Amino acid sequence: MSVGKLPAPVVAVLQAAPFTYAEVGASATGPQAGYHWLERTASLARRDFEEASRDLFEWRLHERSGLRVQASDSPLRQGTVVLMHLGLGPASIRIPCRVASVIAEPTRRGFAYGTLPGHPESGEESFVLDQDDSGTITLAITAFSKPASRLARLGGPLGRRVQHTMTTRYLRALDRRS
Repeated sequence: MSVGKLPAPVVAVLQAAPFTYAEVGASATGPQAGYHWLERTASLARRDFEEASRDLFEWRLHERSGLRVQASDSPLRQGTVVLMHLGLGPASIRIPCRVASVIAEPTRRGFAYGTLPGHPESGEESFVLDQDDSGTITLAITAFSKPASRLARLGGPLGRRVQHTMTTRYLRALDRRS
């Protein structure tokens, strides 16, 4: 798989759409009332911070985790819109998001994106790489969410299981080369 370019009409619709939650930026501030909170980290085996950052900003983390990805920009930037699909064919789940914030520091890189209308959940997820003085790279994933669609509400605990499975895939994805 490779990251595809979103068609201009889809970009325009997603860029005009409002976030489906009011707490934009809150993945950086802590748990939010009324939302499920998820926070996980993993140290990467790789030591190439610049390349790991490039993989993150070019949607490879998502692609290597099994999502089909189409984005308005690659590498991503503030305001980039992305449409991901989980599953195959017409039964796949649409996952539209917009990048709400970007971190671009010498030893810290990442972004947060928020859900847009049509996403089964409502909330925000951040992906942050940190490199310490020894060269170790850590990926931190933080999210807050609640069901936004009838399917997600009916799925109950299954939705949380899917989120945890995808987070585990994300934490392993940047060590994969493809």
